[in-house]
Amino acid sequence: MQKLKSKIAFLSKNVSDEELNFLSKSIGVNQDGVRLLRTSNPFNIDSLEEPLEGIVNLGKVNNIRFINRFFIKVNEKLEIGQFYIGRFESIRNRYYRKKRKLNPIFFGFVFIFEFLFLRISPKVWGLKKIYFLVTRGRNRLLSKGEVLGRLVSCGFEIQDVQNIDGIHYFRVVKVSEPIVGENPSYGPLIKLNRVGKNGKIIKVYKLRTMHPYAEYLHDYILKQNGYAETGKPADDFRLAFYGPFLRRYWLDELPQLINVFKGEMRLIGVRPVSPRYFQDIPEDLQELRLKHKPGCIPPYVALDRKGAKDDVLQSEKEYLEMKENSPIWTDLKLFFRAIYNIIFKRKRSA
Repeated sequence: MQKLKSKIAFLSKNVSDEELNFLSKSIGVNQDGVRLLRTSNPFNIDSLEEPLEGIVNLGKVNNIRFINRFFIKVNEKLEIGQFYIGRFESIRNRYYRKKRKLNPIFFGFVFIFEFLFLRISPKVWGLKKIYFLVTRGRNRLLSKGEVLGRLVSCGFEIQDVQNIDGIHYFRVVKVSEPIVGENPSYGPLIKLNRVGKNGKIIKVYKLRTMHPYAEYLHDYILKQNGYAETGKPADDFRLAFYGPFLRRYWLDELPQLINVFKGEMRLIGVRPVSPRYFQDIPEDLQELRLKHKPGCIPPYVALDRKGAKDDVLQSEKEYLEMKENSPIWTDLKLFFRAIYNIIFKRKRSA
């Protein structure tokens, strides 16, 4: 314990007892094969001597220029089941840290500037080069969802995440080779894998309401928190601050009209759900769903039901049974009912 504390103190100043406890617990008894370092350069990972039991990096992820490249290098250095421990400061934690330190008059201006320069500009063509020229990739604003999503996309499974003194510490283990090559969503317009007619996986267009790489955390969120009454994952930290507004007023779903024009969806129909969510739907409803294309406006809106999971699934079953008998009239009738409920009854998205 004292040997570990000395190593950590050498690499990181002002280590708290809580941080030390997390690290010692996460590393375990066998410390001989654990490499402890503080770096943002993947070369330093590549040069680590083997054999390894695990890697601990006390350098913040926020200071890594090519984050995925760094995580992939860690993945390559480890065997299946071996661990990687790191840390980062989330946007939320940085916000509160700045708020405590700065004068309220200047705080808003400073944080808006930081958000635009350190968060937005790295994603904008043209500004990206200027950003990296000035900052060299240091002090990036990163959400908790993005960092953890990147880790999963690079072949790791999340075992523990703790917020200690405004810094998130994580422990992950290698479970596979990186899967980041599957083109993770990063821009404002995203395409998500959804189950279409006959089980075909279609790319559904939406406006982003979650942080980048959020799609890789779906199983993790469900494992941690399960479903909320709305039928969506509970306590979902992947949601961006503007996400609830876009979702409540259906704005995030407007790009689904592209899928309608492509013939993959209809205006009225069951929700296009992810393959993971589809597994949790009762088998009889799964069979009914696969016979039809999903839709932009879900049945629970037209039938004026609650957005709770059971109500949504029950409304979908009723709709599909009606559609079996009268497909055209059912869609026409429910379309106008939905428009009426949205405009006059102020029906909002779940």
